This record gives sequence, C-alpha cells and structure tokens, in this order.
Amino acid sequence: MKDKLVVIVGPTAVGKTKTSIELAKAIDGEIISGDSMQIYRGLDIGTAKITEDEKEGIPHYLIDIKEPYEPFSVAEFQEKAQKIISDINNRGKIPIIVGGTGLYIRSVTHDYEFSEVHKNSEIREKLQIRADKEGPEALHEELRSIDPVRAEEIHPNNVQRVIRALEIYFETGKIPSEEQSNLQGKEESPYKLALVGLTMNRETLYERINKRVDLMIETGILEEAKWLLSQDISNSLAAKAIGYKELFPYLKGEISLEEAVSLLKRNSRRYAKRQFTWFKNQMDVEWFSMDKEPFSKKFKEIHQFVEGKLEISENV
Repeated sequence: MKDKLVVIVGPTAVGKTKTSIELAKAIDGEIISGDSMQIYRGLDIGTAKITEDEKEGIPHYLIDIKEPYEPFSVAEFQEKAQKIISDINNRGKIPIIVGGTGLYIRSVTHDYEFSEVHKNSEIREKLQIRADKEGPEALHEELRSIDPVRAEEIHPNNVQRVIRALEIYFETGKIPSEEQSNLQGKEESPYKLALVGLTMNRETLYERINKRVDLMIETGILEEAKWLLSQDISNSLAAKAIGYKELFPYLKGEISLEEAVSLLKRNSRRYAKRQFTWFKNQMDVEWFSMDKEPFSKKFKEIHQFVEGKLEISENV
C-alpha cells in the first residue's frame, strides 16, 4: 500500500497558499513547504512565507529550518520531506506539498537518486572566480550555449547551480540536462499521488505579482534585505533569492528605489513564467485555472479531483 501524497504547484502569486489551507481542512491534511527559500529564518516577507494566522492551525513543515548562511540541497530536501510524508501517513493524515520549486518537489514525487560523482573542486573554484570577476550572467550565457535546456531551468543569479552544471560538463564532457535525465527517478511515483497545478491568465497573474511586490515594500521587505546584506553572505543561496538581490543595489546607493522595485517586479514575472513552463514540461499535473470562476467553485473541483485520485472520499 503506497503512502498518499497531494502536491499543489504553480507560479508565484497564483493562490497556492489559500488553496492548500482549504484542502488541508477538507481532507485532514498537513502541509510541507516545497519552496527552496522558505526554509530560511528571518526571510519572511520576501519569500511570501505563510503567517501563523494564515495557517489556521494546520501544521506546516520545512519552514524556518535553516539560517540564511547555511547551505541546503535538493537531496537534503528530499530526505527530510520523505520522512515527514511517512510520518503524516502513519498518523492517518494526508501530506500536502505546496510550492514552486520544481526540482525539489519532483525529487520527492519521483524518488530521485542523487550521486556525489563528477565533483571537481578545482573546476568549481575557477568558475567561482570567473563569476565574481565577470558576473553571473556571463557564466549563465556559457551554460546556455552548452545546454539551453539546463540553462532555462536555472535562474542566472543562482550561481551555485550554474557552476554545478558547468562543472559536470567540464568534468565529464556530458551535457548536464542529459546527465540529469539519468537521475529523473522512477517513472512511477512511490506515492499514491494527486498532482494539482494552479494557473491563471498571464495578465491577471502579472497584476497580482506587481501588487504583491508593492505590499512587500509596504510591509518591510527593505528591512529584511538590509539585514541580509549586513550578514556578509553574498555567495549564499538566500542572498541570491528574488526579492532581496534586486534591493541590494538600492541599499548600496547604486540605483533608486523605483528602479529596484521595477526590477523586482520584472524578475518575479519572469520567474513565474519559468515555473509554469517547468511544471508543464516536467510533471503530469492536472491544471486548474484560478481566475475564471469563483474560488469556492474551483476549490470544489480541486477537492473532488484529490478525493478521486487518493480514493479518500469515504474518509471525508
């Protein structure tokens, strides 16, 4: 008998948090964050981290488990998430992974096998020196010329992952995306799985993203960015997160606040587009458009879909 698992994915600002809370209440679920940045303590506003009030008493996991200077990997996420999924199932409840970090989520749903091979510290150090000297865009463009598929999956400012991809290529001569395809995990998920995707008209979604950024500015993201900048951890994954890195030039007096906010909105919109493309191409998701009907009606459809997939209607 497979453990049950619900996954709710989709681009930023599409409504995953609200949907996950309502679903958790409806099916006696508990929520696991599938967001690579919400693991960091102190980064609340910029990561749109759920508040205690918004949780409505629903247990949440893999939030606030690391300091911003601490590294975190897909393999570590997979290990922690799989243990939590097992525990929730053993208590007769249903785990719900919610988030937009596709690789993290798929590593769990399809049980990736991670390998420590192809590591070369000398190559990595040389690439890091180049990144510091030439900027992250230069390395990302080189990756794009070698492997456009892998480049599309990695944000240009995520220097660690760009370096890792180039390291694989220079160490083995193999295309990183082809190497990764060998680690896609099992074709059949080890879980009894319900994959829910939330989508929205692009214009509506982009308007929501812009409003979210304005609200972040109003509610204190600048203070979070200032604190993060003061930690002197510029090479950490946390410092490269969309929502903070765009504000650093403003805090250093290099650009105006208006320019920084405009950049943050643009990068957030681009990220949302990449998220949707990734989930559409990499996972067998049942999509629900969240802007064409009232939420209550759309949620009913989602609830019924999950019940059918997991065969849990008799327990609800």
